[in-house]
Amino acid sequence: MTSKDGNKELDDARRLAIEIAVEAGVIIQSWRHKIVTRFKSDGTEVTQADTEAETHIRKRLEAAYAGAPVLGEEFGGEAKPALGDQWVVDPLDGTTPFSVGSPMYGTLIALLRDGEPVVGVIHLPALGETISAAVGCGCWLEIDDEPPVRVRVSEVVQLQDAFVSTSGLHATEIQANDGAAPYSLASLVRHARKLRVLGDCVQHALVCRGRIDLAIDAIMQPWDSAALIPCVREAGGCVADMRGCTDELVFAGSLVSASSPALLDQALDAMNSS
Repeated sequence: MTSKDGNKELDDARRLAIEIAVEAGVIIQSWRHKIVTRFKSDGTEVTQADTEAETHIRKRLEAAYAGAPVLGEEFGGEAKPALGDQWVVDPLDGTTPFSVGSPMYGTLIALLRDGEPVVGVIHLPALGETISAAVGCGCWLEIDDEPPVRVRVSEVVQLQDAFVSTSGLHATEIQANDGAAPYSLASLVRHARKLRVLGDCVQHALVCRGRIDLAIDAIMQPWDSAALIPCVREAGGCVADMRGCTDELVFAGSLVSASSPALLDQALDAMNSS
C-alpha cells in the first residue's frame, strides 16, 4: 500500500488507527462467548467488550497524540466540531448483533481536523476485514494477512439497478422515532432493485467495496458516522444526511452513503415520497 500521491501524515495516522482498531478487535473477540448485556440510560445496549475496547483505544490514542481530545460512545467527550485534531471512536458499532452472536459489527476510529473527518477505519473483527482511508490516499481493504487492495464503489447510478441496505425499520413509516423525520421505506422498496437490512457500519463498508450501492442510517451519533465518511468518499462514493446536506456531516444525525450523486438523489427522492 502506498500513499505517494496523498498526505503522508494522514496516512501514518490511518496506519496507527488500523493497528489500534485491530487490537481493540482482539479484546472484543475475547468476550464473544461470555457476553453480559446491560442497558444505558438512553436505552442502548452496552457490554464489557464495549468499555474495555474503548479504554484501550483511548489509552493508545492519547499516548500517540497527546493533547488531541477523544470523543467516544462509552466515555463521552466534546460532541461538536472542534478546531485542530480530534479522535472519534465507536469501540463496538453493532452491540446488538454482537450480543446475539452475529458477526456484523465493527470498531470505528476516525480523525477529525477542524471538524472534518480526514481519516477513517472500519475494522470488522469477526470477519477479519478492515476498510480504511485517509484524505488523498484512497480507500483500502485488508483481509487477514493478505496484501491490502484499493477498493472503489460500484458504477451503479440508477435506483432501479441498486442494491440498497438500511440499518433497520426505525425512522420509517413503520417505526417512527422521536427526533427523526420518517422516510418512506415502502417507496424505496418499490424503486430499488433489492433492499436488505444489513445494518450498522458493515453496510457502509460494503458500499466502499462496491458490493452494494447505497446504505441508509437514519439515526446516527458522531462516533457512528465519522469513520465512514472518509472511507466512502475516498472509494469514489458520496455521502449526505437524510435531507441531502453535507455540512458538518459527522454531527448531522443521519448518514446516507451512495455509489454516485445521481443514485443518492434518486434514493432521497424516493425516501421522501409516499
